[in-house]
Amino acid sequence: MKGTYLGEFEELVLLTVASLGKEAYAVSVKAEVENTASRKVNISAIHSALYRLEDKGFLSSEFGNPTQKRGGKPKRFFKVTSAGFAALQQAKDLKEQLWRNIPQLTFQSV
Repeated sequence: MKGTYLGEFEELVLLTVASLGKEAYAVSVKAEVENTASRKVNISAIHSALYRLEDKGFLSSEFGNPTQKRGGKPKRFFKVTSAGFAALQQAKDLKEQLWRNIPQLTFQSV
């Protein structure tokens, strides 16, 4: 398994795969990222992130049945592994700790 560092875009993709469940394949991940994060992304960036996450052991994948609509090509479906969920939890815990460490700011009316 590659390094376990989870970049911001990788975290977004991993969270998206988790939220899509059994419908997580590259095109659906791209659409959900764009819709939820209001962020335009290239499909090749999604593919790269999915494969990196799989190399790190955070995702697993399997091919679905070929469809005539796709010219006989099957979709590659992704799912989050237990290591992926652990990485997401660790990233969430770290962010929550950092947020708790920010001193409270007092805003005064002008």
